[in-house]
Amino acid sequence: MQTAGVASIALVASASLSGCSNQAATLQGGEILHTVMFNLRWELDSAQSKKFIDDAKAILPSIGTVQDFQVFRQVSPKNDFIFGFYMKFASKKDYDTYNEHPDHLAFVNDRWIPEVAQFQEADFINE
Repeated sequence: MQTAGVASIALVASASLSGCSNQAATLQGGEILHTVMFNLRWELDSAQSKKFIDDAKAILPSIGTVQDFQVFRQVSPKNDFIFGFYMKFASKKDYDTYNEHPDHLAFVNDRWIPEVAQFQEADFINE
């Protein structure tokens, strides 16, 4: 699963950067692509899953340094993760600001830790 998880994250990143969004086709120097694939403790189409995703869509992109926040649902049988978050940051400083932001910390502590069963996070820069 680890290999498939990392490969799927890379594919999400690649698809998003190759024109599936309205953003530039490549990361610019210094930008960070933050991705996380995860499974919730709830059934896929449950009210709890919908609320978690809806709340993430409301809270995380409202943090000022987040760019191009997107939520994905896995369709490949090669990967055990169901959901994916994708977002970009203009710089390491912006990424750090996000990670330390009170709204992000509250989401992690109040929602992520109790509701996410497993996850794989990957952060990319342009080489």
